[in-house]
Amino acid sequence: MKNKNATDTLNEMIIVQKMIYDNDLEQLKLQFEVAYESVKPINFVKNLFREVTVSPEIKNNLLSNIIGFGTGLISKKLLLGFTHNPIKKVLGTLFEFAVANSVSKHSDGIKAIGGNLFKRFFNKNKTNKNLLS
Repeated sequence: MKNKNATDTLNEMIIVQKMIYDNDLEQLKLQFEVAYESVKPINFVKNLFREVTVSPEIKNNLLSNIIGFGTGLISKKLLLGFTHNPIKKVLGTLFEFAVANSVSKHSDGIKAIGGNLFKRFFNKNKTNKNLLS
């Protein structure tokens, strides 16, 4: 058997280091691809939406804010209608935010009342249908 000289050993070490380098480079490319995909706006929105749908606390707060915003917007339109007066628009916006803020803070009670009204409405329709049958 042939004895290894220093050049053969060095060549083997170079080949091993090149294999390690190629493997590390491939891993770095994969990590870069994952990072690049995660910072795309659409993926960011998807991940945010996924987190919102999983967390019950965020769902409840989001629902409260949506109810508040919707109530504020409806109350502004009912109170002022469509106006071109800039002072009325500013006052209407302030009123909208005040109503939205108070409704979002007390949304649990409003949801309970709305749920009761919803149940009464649909139960009344069911009893009316049963009476007509």
